This record gives sequence, structure tokens and C-alpha cells, in this order.
Amino acid sequence: MTGPMIAGRVAAEPALEGREPASLLEVTDLRVRFTRAGRAVHAVTGLSYRLAQGRMLAIIGESGSGKSVSSRALMGLLPPTAHVSGSARFDGTELVGLPEREMRRRRGADIAMVFQDPARSLNPTMRIGTQVTEAINAHARLDRRAARERAIELLQLVRLPAPERRFHEYPHQLSGGMRQRVMIAIALAGRPRLLIADEATTALDVTTQAQIMELLVDLQERLGMAVILISHDLALAASYADDVVVMYGGRAVERASADTLFGSVRMPYTRALLGAIPLLERPAHTLLPVVPGQPPDPAALPDGCPFRPRCGSADDACATAPPFDEHEPGHWWACWHVSGLEDPRAAGAQRRPSGPEET
Repeated sequence: MTGPMIAGRVAAEPALEGREPASLLEVTDLRVRFTRAGRAVHAVTGLSYRLAQGRMLAIIGESGSGKSVSSRALMGLLPPTAHVSGSARFDGTELVGLPEREMRRRRGADIAMVFQDPARSLNPTMRIGTQVTEAINAHARLDRRAARERAIELLQLVRLPAPERRFHEYPHQLSGGMRQRVMIAIALAGRPRLLIADEATTALDVTTQAQIMELLVDLQERLGMAVILISHDLALAASYADDVVVMYGGRAVERASADTLFGSVRMPYTRALLGAIPLLERPAHTLLPVVPGQPPDPAALPDGCPFRPRCGSADDACATAPPFDEHEPGHWWACWHVSGLEDPRAAGAQRRPSGPEET
């Protein structure tokens, strides 16, 4: 990326003065409901955001926040028991309610996803090359030689060491980071315009995680893709994302550009997540900070603000759910109280150093 450095990361170029960048994806009032034991489970409620071509949006939250469910709803990957409403328009096409035949055509070609665990996503009985060429042929019928050349080209693109040798190997012969590179290559086979990385670095060590994130940023720039980064790790958002949505209890509770959000956090939950980031400068043998309590059960959400039972600032007003409004230009949050933190980046939201190239 080019542009000013912000807390160790490079900010995306701003839009032209007086002109908003065109939205590739526009999500409006997205809702996902399941039924469990006769009870409604509201996994996602009223989620709205926009994503422009070439930008990275981080959707951050704990387990059960609805972040992964919302991304699967975009791709039509939820089970038949899910009821999805609202709107998700991709380049003008409505994805909610799109017939399965049309959705299958768009998966991989328009929107692709990289999942958390490549060991479970890759077929252990098939060679790497076979799995990559299958993905290629799902979108463009090529002869055997052309498909092989394209597969090796993709493996080179994701910086897999010795791609021609890896082409003939099985998943168990690769490290976790290498397997994730293969999954990214498969996701890129259809030349998607939007790549969703759903906890794609969670199972990796810190060094490999940084390598994969740097790879995603490089691919975003080289291919002009938009990227949605689904993660529980707010430090990743601070380091790499252009825009951030923080989710809790199935709802967005704060949304802004990364520069705006990390310059002035407004939602107590976002501040609590920042406070839980481990810091190298903490004294030895001190307990790591945690967000107190447990995330809410989507089938039994508390009345009012869903973060109220865990929030140190909660009072009687929080018994009523706060609206998710744009309180400052480009900065949305849902809270009756302002919880400003002037520079949370000083509290540890720094770019993680890249390690040596994986071998």
C-alpha cells in the first residue's frame, strides 16, 4: 500500500476529495436466525457495512459474535435451517435469496473464502496439484497441461516454496503455513474480486501468521481484490485493515475506518478487547488481562445492550438497547456512554514483525 503510516501499518489511499469510493459490497440490515429446540437463535441482527474494491475490512469479535455466520451468509453456505433477511448487494447483485444455481456460479468466481483449518479443508488422499487444478477447472475448462501450468503459477503467487515439487506432494507433507498458502491458491483459482479470510491465521504460530497476513495484503494490492478479514484478534485489524467492524452478540457495536477507530475508541467492548492484547513490555509474571465474564448465548441474549452484564460502565440506561448511529463523521457505535481512549495503539495494537520466509 501507499499512504501515511498509521501505528506501524500503511493506510490506504483516501478517496478523492468530495467523492466516496464505489462500493463493491453493500450489506444492509443483514439478519440471520436459526431455530434451536423450538427457540429462535438470533445469530446476526441488523448488520450493515460497505466495502470498496481494493480495501480490507476486518470484522472482529469473540466466538458467538456472529462474524463468521455473517460471512457464510454472503456465500450461501449456511444450513437450510438458517433464515436470512436484509440485503447484501455485490456489485449491484442481491445475494440474499439468490437461487442456489446462481450462487454456485458466483462462489469462487466473484467471492471466495479461506477457512481456519487447512488440514480439514484439504483432501488428505489427493495430491496438492490435483486439488488446485480441480478448483481451476471448476471455473475455466483447460487442458491438462494448461491447468498444471496455471496451478503452479498460483502456487508461485502465494509464495509456496518449490511449487513444482509441492504440486506432487500430499497435504501431510506440508507445514500448516504451507497448507494455508495452498488454500489461498485454491481460493484464487476463479480470480475472485472479494476474498473472505475466516480466521485464516488463527491456527498458525505468530511468525507464520504474520507471513500469511503480509501475503494477503500483497495479493490484495497486486490483484485489486477486496478482502474481509474475520478474526477475534483486534491487533490484526490495527496492523492490516483499512476499515473495522466490531461485533458483539450478533450486532455491530462499533464501525469506522481503522485510522478513526484506533485513534479514538468509543465502545467499551472495543476498549476491553484492546486492553486484552498481550504486551511485551508488561512486567514478568503478571496475569494477562481478560474481558470479564462470558460472551452471551445467542439463544438467550440479555435485554438492552448485550454487553451490559460485562461492562464496567453499565447503568440503568443500558437496560434499553442503544441505537447503532453515526455519532461522529464516519464513526458509528452503539453505546449510551462515550468511552474515549485517545491512542489505544500505544497499548499494543502494533504491526507484528514479519519472520523469515517459510521453508
